[in-house]
Amino acid sequence: MAISPITQITGRAVPIPGSDIDTDRIIPARFMKCVTFDGLGEFAFYDVRFDPETGEKTDHPLNDERFAKASILVAGINFGCGSSREHAPQSLSKFGFKAIIAESFAEIFYGNSTTLGLPCVSSGKANIDALKAACAANPTLEVTIDLEDMTVTAGDLSFPVEMPTSARQALRSGKYDPIQELLDNSDKIEATAASLSYVS
Repeated sequence: MAISPITQITGRAVPIPGSDIDTDRIIPARFMKCVTFDGLGEFAFYDVRFDPETGEKTDHPLNDERFAKASILVAGINFGCGSSREHAPQSLSKFGFKAIIAESFAEIFYGNSTTLGLPCVSSGKANIDALKAACAANPTLEVTIDLEDMTVTAGDLSFPVEMPTSARQALRSGKYDPIQELLDNSDKIEATAASLSYVS
């Protein structure tokens, strides 16, 4: 089954405060006792979305009804640092995010996100701050990430973004999921195995 290429993502965006947001903040370890990733979305950013004493919702942006329909997350520097848990981008994807814009990303988090088809693009602090301010002022603002010309556009705001060439090519060609690539090429794999004398 071929995967659809990802060349453009459009949606509302929610600005997340802070820098060096690690994977334990994105998905606390106690919620990782799952057989599948289904249901992880409700636990994304759990420890900052809910007061540990009362269990009541905090004033975190992800609890703000104005951003309820956001599908793009906007963050600061070094997003996704810490442990290499795949559950972090999985929880964001299950929460409903289709892309992330940040100043920079932790390398392993970036790779895990790409294989999920969750594009991560980066830009300078001034551009990120301007986007955060625009989204905070108008939560219904449509934000578009274009992987063809590598830009982010939101109303009158437009700026260039970056992503590794390999990730961009994989997303644009629909070849970002290595497991699906194996499944799609099972006949070739079997043919190669049959031609090897040491494989029985």
